[in-house]
Amino acid sequence: MSDEILKLEARALRSDGIAHGFFGRRGGVSEGIYASLNGGPGSQDALDCVRENRRRVAESLGSQSLVNAHQFHSAEAVQVQAPWELGNGPKADGLVTDRAGIALAILTADCAPVLMADPLARVIGAAHAGWRGAIGGIIEATIAQMQALGARRERICAAIGPAISQAHYEVGPEFVARFLDHDPQNARFFRPAERAEHHYFALEAYVAKRLQAAGVGVIEPLGICTYAREADFFSYRRNCHAGSTLYGRQISAIALS
Repeated sequence: MSDEILKLEARALRSDGIAHGFFGRRGGVSEGIYASLNGGPGSQDALDCVRENRRRVAESLGSQSLVNAHQFHSAEAVQVQAPWELGNGPKADGLVTDRAGIALAILTADCAPVLMADPLARVIGAAHAGWRGAIGGIIEATIAQMQALGARRERICAAIGPAISQAHYEVGPEFVARFLDHDPQNARFFRPAERAEHHYFALEAYVAKRLQAAGVGVIEPLGICTYAREADFFSYRRNCHAGSTLYGRQISAIALS
């Protein structure tokens, strides 16, 4: 695996005073199934390797501190006023701040990472949008916390990072029913699969729709599939299909400089 760090950027977030990156799995020190830029302290990877990988990400962003919450597929979003030690973060799936030098990090392995910024107000946010968090309101909760710090919805620019694509996200009838019960118009995010009563779900498009409905000014989906690009990204579902419950996590992060 290449030693060069894989860092993707979104045009929507390129602004003076804001650094961001959707980091892949290349450019770290972890080995085996976690090779190589695994950022997840909750994995069974060696913690020293995870710390070094995270240091490299923070360095790439020019940030003194990289923080992530204990993600649990919720609609909980919190303001970050000061960094915390690795493993001591709050339980939340959305982070916002107006403090320079703190990189807000989201860990994913198929879920959609969403990075947001209001450059004028100098307020940034990051959300972990798996299907549970997305339908539960994590996008809206994160935006509300950004507003509390002075951001305005119409000025917010958002980018949706690498996530599992519809072609690889097969779901059962109970999943589909939950989304249709929430809003019948959600039918547009599903297409029939080969198996009876199964469908493929468009997570990225659904997250983009929630951002649009929330009044976000600029929305940029990167359109990159974590499942399909094994050399570049970790994927929980791909590893499960290969017979393993172990998987690494890639980091998506944003910071004020």
